[in-house]
Amino acid sequence: MNSTHERTTDGLIQAPVMKSHGQPKGRSMAWVYPVLKGLSYLILILFAAMFIVPFLYMISISFRPHMEILTFPISLIPEEPGLGAFKSLFAGTAMTNWIVNSFFVTITVTLLQLFTSSLAGYAFARGDFPGKDALFWLLMSALMIPFTVTMIPSYILIARLHWIDTFYALIIPAATSIFGTFLCRQFSLTIPRAYDDAAIVDGCSEWGVYYRIHLPLMTPVLATLAVLAFLGTWNDFVWPLLVLQSNTMKTISVGLATMLTYQGGASIRMAGATITFLPTLIVFVALQRYVIRGFVLSGVKG
Repeated sequence: MNSTHERTTDGLIQAPVMKSHGQPKGRSMAWVYPVLKGLSYLILILFAAMFIVPFLYMISISFRPHMEILTFPISLIPEEPGLGAFKSLFAGTAMTNWIVNSFFVTITVTLLQLFTSSLAGYAFARGDFPGKDALFWLLMSALMIPFTVTMIPSYILIARLHWIDTFYALIIPAATSIFGTFLCRQFSLTIPRAYDDAAIVDGCSEWGVYYRIHLPLMTPVLATLAVLAFLGTWNDFVWPLLVLQSNTMKTISVGLATMLTYQGGASIRMAGATITFLPTLIVFVALQRYVIRGFVLSGVKG
């Protein structure tokens, strides 16, 4: 690196001019960012493959003849795909009843949780009644109680109500959600009170403010809660296993477990797992864009 002094026409000497013969440092490191970005994408693809490939093999095996899975290595695409496993599954089990039961219970519980959580969240955000904050934090503390602690008392209560082996045992205990109430309450706190005041001036009652103002604005949070409620209820296993007894009343998760215990080859088992998996995949793909948005708008950090 050299420096030179230049003289102007009036005799003054300018500041030294630095002449660099090397390449700027920023340009020499320009390759680092693309390489790191490529490595990050490669790692993400590998992790995604670890979770996706087993599901692809599950679907692939469900369309294979029973003896074809004995070949090694197992190809991802079946040589002779067919619906034999699905036909055997529906012919040899009460799969139709299990699917109908699961959809009925899951949709009912999801709708009830959306209604009760949004209404309770609005009450805790806008209501003015004694002990509101104490009651809210008491509910939040109940989130720390594991299900194994309340399982036996809940079963005794259901038995005394003569709800064993009925849909009441699955729907009524799950009709409310403390976490859903928290989500809706946090979102309602972000809605300006000027909206409520304007609605009241226009003649809305308290119910009208909830139904016409808060409920439509809660769409992202309610979509998030719908996904969580659907997935949780559809995949629930322990509680339905305790309270359901007859084969025709079982949900698909309990029915599939009993089927795997007593009968069926690998193809039939994978066919049942595929049927169980598809509704949750469809719901999540359809509503997943609301999940992150709902958590962000509710102020939930994770």
